[in-house]
Amino acid sequence: MTVDDSTSSASSGGGSGPGGPTGPAGPTGPTGAGTGGGAGTGTPIGRDQHTPHHEVDHTAQPTADPLAIRLEQLILGAERRYTPFQAARSAGVSMELASRFWRAMGFADIGQAKALTEADVLALRRLAGLVEAGLLSEPMAVQVARSTGQTTARLAEWQIDSFLEGLTEPPEPGMTRTEVTYPLVELLLPELEEFLVYVWRRQLAAATGRVVQVADDEEMVDRRLAVGFADLVGFTRLTRRLEEEELGELVEAFETTAADLVAAHGGRLIKTLGDEVLYCADDAGTAAEIALRLIETMEADPQMPELRVGIAFGTVTTRMGDVFGTTVNLASRLTSIAPKDAVLVDGAMAEELGRTGAAPVSEKEAESEEGGGAYRFALQPMWQRPVRGLGVVEPWSLTRRKPKIPG
Repeated sequence: MTVDDSTSSASSGGGSGPGGPTGPAGPTGPTGAGTGGGAGTGTPIGRDQHTPHHEVDHTAQPTADPLAIRLEQLILGAERRYTPFQAARSAGVSMELASRFWRAMGFADIGQAKALTEADVLALRRLAGLVEAGLLSEPMAVQVARSTGQTTARLAEWQIDSFLEGLTEPPEPGMTRTEVTYPLVELLLPELEEFLVYVWRRQLAAATGRVVQVADDEEMVDRRLAVGFADLVGFTRLTRRLEEEELGELVEAFETTAADLVAAHGGRLIKTLGDEVLYCADDAGTAAEIALRLIETMEADPQMPELRVGIAFGTVTTRMGDVFGTTVNLASRLTSIAPKDAVLVDGAMAEELGRTGAAPVSEKEAESEEGGGAYRFALQPMWQRPVRGLGVVEPWSLTRRKPKIPG
């Protein structure tokens, strides 16, 4: 499967609600009543409008489960003290602004239940303080809340599904998961928190370094990048043939392998979509090397399906960790027409590889004494063909250049 709308955000904004996964506003509400979303499709937390009599109030009610409340207090380090209105007033912000922040973070509406803590008040106060100090505009502060909420929601869900779920299996007959979960979380929480901050600081340093190296201010948003899509072939058929657990293991193996290869060779993983990976690189040679490494690695694993990769080079708009624009769409379309275990690139990518000396611009140059053994890649023009929404393109087949054997 190749994503047609490749400009969608990196992840859906299902939040884990104030108070964590069992808190008052979990991803579907603590009792399944509400829906958290990064974009905020529900009513803002603490609505102050009267609900018309013909509308149904889908307000999520905070959980009353004793263990869930104990875990929430352990994770947040505070007890429930405030209604949304009281939290907004204590933070010194309007209910309207508090509602915008909560929705952006992906928290479901909880009406006026007393379910928020001192930590929730402090978070509102900090965001509002950045706006008041002029360090962030109000729309930018909402973006900060949204990007943070979306990213950490996905992280929290992964940790619960793939990490804590396995670790909380009762070690002895007769023990319940409830008896294991609390002490385990108590031990893990400080270590995971420290590690999260460390990784975030490392990523922030890397991202800041990339920005300050850009010569033109306009390129901080609209940059020239190589964008690659890697797509598993025949994934839809696999979903019908494999058991759910087998399919999950295959997807996890693919995503892990792709993420490791992209990072190791200097690219940036933008997002994974099950059977597809989107990555980018500052230079064409790096993107090409990653693509071929992915093909070679998957070919060496008999358990993995065939792979195909498409790469385009050009201006890309970056926003909230995602990439947008015609270059991204073209890379996606090239992937959809690429043969199995092959890499297709667009003309701009081929030209950039030639300009930087990574591939010959012509066979005559490749055969010359000066450049014969210096090239890493080979390019072969393919038939021109129409690509939906982008007109006629001339893709190039990208392969490794075999060393010339003296005759």
